[in-house]
Amino acid sequence: MNNNNHPVAQQLSIQEAIRQAYEHWNAGQASQAEQLCLRVLQVLPHQPDVLHLLGVIAHAYGKLDLAIEHLRKACLYPTVPAIYSSNLAEMCRQKGLLAEAEQAARRAVAQEPLLVAAWNNLGIILQESGKFDASLECLQHVIALQPDNHEAHNNLANTYKRLGRLDQAQASYQRALALRPDYAEVHSNLAFLLSDLGRFDEAVVSAEKAIDINPQLADAYFNLAQIEMSRMRYADAQRWINALLAFAPQHAGALTARAQLLIKADHHQEALACMRDVLTIAPDSANAHNVLGKALQALGQHEEAMQAFDRAVALPGTVAEEASVARASLLMETGNKEEAIAAFDRALELFPASRMVMTARCDSKTYRSDDPDIAMMEAALEQAMNPAINEQMDLHFALGKAYLDTGNSERAFFHLDQGNAIKRATFQFDVVKTGEWMKKIAAAFTPELMEKFKDAGAASERPVFVMGMPRSGTTLVEQILASHSGIHGAGELSALRHAVDRAGVFPDGIASWSKDDFARIGQDYLSRVASLAPDALRLVDKMPANFLHAGLIPLILSGARIIHCRRDPVDTCLSCYSKNFAGEQLFAYRLDELGAFHLEYQALMDSLRKVLPPDRFLEVDYENVVDDLEGEARRLIAFVDMPWEDACLSFHKTRRIVRTASVSQVRQPIYATSKGRWRRHAAYLGPLLKALGVDQPAKDLQ
Repeated sequence: MNNNNHPVAQQLSIQEAIRQAYEHWNAGQASQAEQLCLRVLQVLPHQPDVLHLLGVIAHAYGKLDLAIEHLRKACLYPTVPAIYSSNLAEMCRQKGLLAEAEQAARRAVAQEPLLVAAWNNLGIILQESGKFDASLECLQHVIALQPDNHEAHNNLANTYKRLGRLDQAQASYQRALALRPDYAEVHSNLAFLLSDLGRFDEAVVSAEKAIDINPQLADAYFNLAQIEMSRMRYADAQRWINALLAFAPQHAGALTARAQLLIKADHHQEALACMRDVLTIAPDSANAHNVLGKALQALGQHEEAMQAFDRAVALPGTVAEEASVARASLLMETGNKEEAIAAFDRALELFPASRMVMTARCDSKTYRSDDPDIAMMEAALEQAMNPAINEQMDLHFALGKAYLDTGNSERAFFHLDQGNAIKRATFQFDVVKTGEWMKKIAAAFTPELMEKFKDAGAASERPVFVMGMPRSGTTLVEQILASHSGIHGAGELSALRHAVDRAGVFPDGIASWSKDDFARIGQDYLSRVASLAPDALRLVDKMPANFLHAGLIPLILSGARIIHCRRDPVDTCLSCYSKNFAGEQLFAYRLDELGAFHLEYQALMDSLRKVLPPDRFLEVDYENVVDDLEGEARRLIAFVDMPWEDACLSFHKTRRIVRTASVSQVRQPIYATSKGRWRRHAAYLGPLLKALGVDQPAKDLQ
């Protein structure tokens, strides 16, 4: 018998209250639906249909943890509809709980084999877990059930992309757009695919179209940032990340991308803080742990970096392959070459025929003509389904190195030319304007300026700057110095560039700077490096590009020493051309531009040589170090005013961090095989030789 004084939940039958709650929800009346659900729970605290609806409502309000809590309770009942498990699977996926998500989705499809939503969710979860073959099978099943399901075609395309089947991915995206032309997510995903194909301008247009359709589609902003990062347009990437964070401040992917940009800009502490924040939002994100590892690595916190990479490998997701490579590369960097080789081997066991592993380990080995990696990398390039443009580039550079090792110049330069051309197409660089800028630098440092401000800077004896063209012996010289007990090799620091940038426009501002301005820049530099090995009497800053600031150094740091490394110009440029640098050596990817840049660099150093204080400026020729290691090593140690130590002759045994393209070479005793190396390959160096004004040898030494 009904009593009008009873609560609403008791006036209605439980089933009627639940029915009305769902009607309110479907009518967009979330508050009324929620109130009815809560009243039902007062009577039946574990009613699964109500818990499910509360979970859906919580999810709509962005309360993902609460939504998952409700759905878990609802799914404890074996008789609930399969869609409940399917919805739980999707919410767990969004939280990054991929193992639980997969379990829930498999439970849903087992219970109701024709439930398309559950198969679709399972396909996405498997894809994000890195189980691409299983994902493909799953999503093909969805399309068999619903051939015109535009979402399924999009999801299938995403899996094809992950499998490297880019042509099929593009066809599936186009099919999804044919079914629904205003499908913003597909325009965004297609943008990322076009970027992988090297069609960057088309990619930007596609992503911007996605944003026009849905201005709050987070992935489109994120993809735009990734596209711009891939072609080194970091300011544009930052603009898109800021736009995304403006309406999604807790977007873990955007915050992770921001940290990557901070690492690129050498703001490593800020990047680390950013990643700590990300991990409070997404503690089980494999990608977040991977980028955390990179930030820690950049800060020299190698044990913590290794732990982060290990965590990234262990978590479900698609970055385990990259993190496996990162941990092996970290072992190389820290001088553990045997462990690094074993780590690369383990990575290849986990990811058989991985292009990423094969290309990443190319510097850890000397190839022989029968090395199986060569055949596998060649096969990867010849596949009908071409790898992404970045993978192609990495394969070409690795094969170029392999064929140089085996003495096959023709094949080496076939691949080096291809790899360099791909890289060069990703950014803008004007070698003429760069040359004009370097001439302006040379003109700024007159004898009068140097005399006027010779005592302006901080008088610290601690800084030692090792500079020159990349691949000119800077790492070798640093390693010799750093083998001394009183000298710390700090690697390639950006501290000087940041201190100068902070002071004003270089070199234009120099004419108006006062003595205090020069002193302030020097103190700024010293404060940036103060925490690096504070007990060391000398600190070596081995940023090659500091040659651009060589004239400024005596004015801001009157006690500093400069060591300029020189090497045969053609050998230097050839060595640059054979490397896909991690940093921005924009001049290095065309032989004619390399030659032109080297000439401008030589002209700048010729000018600065006349004005730099001779007691603080030393030039070291790579070839002389190779021919007379002890003589040159003693000269270096004497120049930095330190007592001789025999350890400087055994530099290859020194255990220290080396983060340059020369990481393998400085772990070996001195060798002469790189001296005059270019003559063996002269037939392939025509544009470089012409730019440098060097004649072809009378007889190629092939």
